[in-house]
Amino acid sequence: MARLGVEAPGYGCTVGEHLWSAYDEMGLAYQRHAESSPYNNLYDRPAVLAALGPVGGLRVLDAACGPGFYTKELLDRGAEVTAFDASEAMLDLARAAAGGRAARIDHAVLGHPLPYSAGAFDLVVCALAIHYADDRRAAFAEFYRVLRPGGALVISTQHPFADWLRKGGSYFDVTLETDLWGLSGGSQPVRFWREPLSSLCGAITTAGFLIEELIEPLPADTMREKWPEDYDKLKTEPGFLILKPWSHRSRE
Repeated sequence: MARLGVEAPGYGCTVGEHLWSAYDEMGLAYQRHAESSPYNNLYDRPAVLAALGPVGGLRVLDAACGPGFYTKELLDRGAEVTAFDASEAMLDLARAAAGGRAARIDHAVLGHPLPYSAGAFDLVVCALAIHYADDRRAAFAEFYRVLRPGGALVISTQHPFADWLRKGGSYFDVTLETDLWGLSGGSQPVRFWREPLSSLCGAITTAGFLIEELIEPLPADTMREKWPEDYDKLKTEPGFLILKPWSHRSRE
């Protein structure tokens, strides 16, 4: 795993190459990987879905929806789902997964203005994507805007401590990093922002949210049989982090 070493001391920093382009390049290979990957299928998704709770009848935004795993699951659970992603390849896959049941599946970018009215949603889910947004503060401000007062946001991301252990340097730096993912079609470099937990939480609360819950998930027991090494690792050190902020302030 290579380290780019590009420092970003503040928010709103941009880079020459779009961080979402990796997903256009991976396309179907990513969908096949994430569908059965122990980190996605038996670690992130069970924990995020548990944090979301019952969604029947709720207006839910699947932010940076990828190939539509959450979109489909939320629809199956009775939610009224709208989704967006920055990758056209992921949007094609998400639309196929939704089978025409989603209210809308749009092209939009985390950290940019979203094409939805204020208070349009009861719940927003953003799974393993916020670390691709060049401006996390702007992304959370938009989530706050499109949520109704009292609505909730559930986000999962790479655990800052785990990233620091892997990458080294100062834990407190906000840094652009690169991982090399091994997929069936070959290796794919994927760039993401690494930042300390205080920085991420500060972006959330600055937007107006109150963080109700911080979850350091454990792997599903079903991971143990097929992926015992991954299971043992995730039982002893964190891999992902889930935060559940809610919009506690009424809007004018």
